[in-house]
Amino acid sequence: MWKATLKSLFARKLRLALTALSIVLGIGFIAGTFVLTDTMNAAFDQLFGQVAKGSDVVVRSVSSFTPQQAGPGGGQTDERDPVPASLVKSVAAVPGVATAAGEVSGFAQMVDPATGKTIGSVGPPTIGANWSGTNPTITFRDGGPPTGAGDVAVDAGTATKYGLSVGERIAINFVGGQEEFTISGIAGFGDADNLGGATLALFETTRAQEVLDKKGVFDSISVKASEGLDATQLRTEIQPVLPKGVEAVTSASVADEQSKALKEGLGFFRIALLVFAFIALFVGAFIIFNTFSIIVAQRAKEMSLLRALGASRRQVLTSVMVEAAVIGLFASAVGILAGVAIAVGLKGLLKAFGIDLPSTALQIEPRTIWVSLIVGTLVTIVSAVAPARRASRIAPIEALRESQDPGDGRMHRRLVIGLVVTGLGVAALLYGLFVVPSNAAALIGLGAATTFLGVAILFPLVARPMAAVIGAPVRRLGLQGKLGRQNAMRNPRRTASTASALMIGLGLVAMVSILSASLKASFDAALSANLRADLILTTSSFTAFSPDVAAKAEAVQGVDAVSQFRQGGFRVNASDEFLTGVDPATVEAVANLEPSPGAIAALDRGEVLVYTKTADEQGWKTGDQIPSKFAAAGSVPLTMGGTFDENSLVGGNYVVSLDTYDGFFKPKLDTFVMVKIAPWADPAQVQTDVETATKSFGNVEVQDQTAFREKQEGFINQLLGLVTALLAMAILIALFGIVNTLGLSVFERKRELGLLRAVGMGRAQMKRMIRWESVIIAVMGAVLGVLVGVFFGFALQRALEPEGVTELAIPVAQLIFYVVFAGLAGVLAAIWPARRAARLNVLDSISYE
Repeated sequence: MWKATLKSLFARKLRLALTALSIVLGIGFIAGTFVLTDTMNAAFDQLFGQVAKGSDVVVRSVSSFTPQQAGPGGGQTDERDPVPASLVKSVAAVPGVATAAGEVSGFAQMVDPATGKTIGSVGPPTIGANWSGTNPTITFRDGGPPTGAGDVAVDAGTATKYGLSVGERIAINFVGGQEEFTISGIAGFGDADNLGGATLALFETTRAQEVLDKKGVFDSISVKASEGLDATQLRTEIQPVLPKGVEAVTSASVADEQSKALKEGLGFFRIALLVFAFIALFVGAFIIFNTFSIIVAQRAKEMSLLRALGASRRQVLTSVMVEAAVIGLFASAVGILAGVAIAVGLKGLLKAFGIDLPSTALQIEPRTIWVSLIVGTLVTIVSAVAPARRASRIAPIEALRESQDPGDGRMHRRLVIGLVVTGLGVAALLYGLFVVPSNAAALIGLGAATTFLGVAILFPLVARPMAAVIGAPVRRLGLQGKLGRQNAMRNPRRTASTASALMIGLGLVAMVSILSASLKASFDAALSANLRADLILTTSSFTAFSPDVAAKAEAVQGVDAVSQFRQGGFRVNASDEFLTGVDPATVEAVANLEPSPGAIAALDRGEVLVYTKTADEQGWKTGDQIPSKFAAAGSVPLTMGGTFDENSLVGGNYVVSLDTYDGFFKPKLDTFVMVKIAPWADPAQVQTDVETATKSFGNVEVQDQTAFREKQEGFINQLLGLVTALLAMAILIALFGIVNTLGLSVFERKRELGLLRAVGMGRAQMKRMIRWESVIIAVMGAVLGVLVGVFFGFALQRALEPEGVTELAIPVAQLIFYVVFAGLAGVLAAIWPARRAARLNVLDSISYE
């Protein structure tokens, strides 16, 4: 039996390749995700490791916590107070200190001299820092360090990419405005051109303190130990001379802390990609199941002969399972190799959507290998269990007949099982969406997968009538269309299993499309109802900016009111949240928060307003103390002064006055500014004047309501495009499934196809018949996928209604496009099977043993 199994496996190499292909792509996605994220993590380790090489100990202020999330629009989260510049001398005087140098860093975004566009947006940071000369890994490949107030040194990566050279003038945006500098040098970091993809601008220390708004202070002090003194000893020696609230920490600990925080903060990124990878693998499982079902049917005679020669049912079952295990192991190994290329492709895809990730040499960890091998092999084995059991039941005599009638038996049992599985899936999905337990994400994913599985089980019950209806127009196109329709109707199980894979991919795409359209519709509705401002000032790179922008706008003639908004991270009951600072005097002129009576007045008393839904969930009422914790200020309870019902504009569940906010966060930076134009003024002229007044700040954008809407919708469309592109892998696997199924069915129906050729069907007619069959199967999967996607999208929108997704929008034209696209994809999927069918030798096909 072992010899027979292996001989059968390798005797049909094409079948082996087709069977393995879907697992290769699914495992390739998983391996590629691990390779990409491991490479990112290694880049972070290298980045902070290189930064730490210039010192042994870091002196910095104490932080109560390190939030793992970043504030929208450059909101402040891990905020530490600076240390006074005078502390450098005190630290330098400690015995055992070789050197002590103050360090500052902050936002500094270079502007491409050739195009005038900013360099860097979403992804690696745009860093400005002082040149202290303490880091030995920084070397100058051309020119030298900045020595004057007008000098800047830039990293080699940016210089190479944008053609920057020593002596060239370059504009740089800071939170306080834009200034021009002369490039004094091009800096490298050992063999690397930059720090993990980040752009870096180095300034003379005093100048850096000025442009980064840190005059008289440093973010930290880098200390180098005298020869023979280790970092731990030096830290112990330094700590006694430091004032309260300042700590000495080893540089290695700081590097590990910063790298770990970034990696944990981006942990969602790995999870998100793995979700798409498992979707692809889930689709691949359907293809494996379908493939083995067809293979078992094709090898019925072979297996019956083995049974007649004495093979037991257990041996036949084991034979099929061993074949599945070998294919799974082989496909997983190839998938790991494909994962390297997919990792590069994923990085390029994300970059195309504006997400530029840090990178280094590709990292292939042992975990990537064993997880990929185990998951791929198990998925293949599990997918082959049902076909293997079916193979073991083949009777020795029954299967010796020349033809097999697959039949539709046990449909009543399929109906019961399908309804139960679908019901369980829908229940889990709705429970996760509406009840929102602690494991909601896992429950939603399990519910969606179970629902798809249940629908796939029920699909054969409706496959024949669906194929009849969808194929009705095709039947009118001639004999080839009629036969293609009958072929799709003949074996509902196989047709449904093939179409189910495409159903999953397009179902998820349809759901994302509905969610995207609903988000845009809800955002438009919220803006129409609650946005009273005429102009919105933000930055193109989502960074906070100087409050001087608001002052400049306020001075423009025709401006009636200017309201500033600030955002930062804090903790409530150990949960990371956003705190929004607003101006109580002007906020109601530009936005409708729907506050409770007296709530705005409570802001002036230093109290906090809480989003109504949050307050209800926590059981808070006006006057209650809310346990809050800030990075710099530590634990500071806030008094609840009221509630507000509309949080779509403030972007958080907690609102305080600007004065209260500034007591917890430094520096004082705005996230966005809203402007109300006076009724008598010309809006277009005021917008032009505001743009002129704020032009010196470089990256500040002045948008009216229409432009603001379009920009926000652009972000949603970009996200939709990225998700759809990632789901494309599942759709691609589904299309390969159609190719696989049709290719194998051509061999299964070889006698039938040969007879058609013998009675006069031409090769071109044969190709058209296979193509129509493929189109009907693809459209069936697309139609059912869209229906399932509409249900998922409806449920998701209803679940997110309390979060602001109040409008359900179904993009009908887009969904119709998906169905048409599926039909065209079906034509492409049929090219190879159709050519194979047309090339069959007529005499060989109709020969009878």
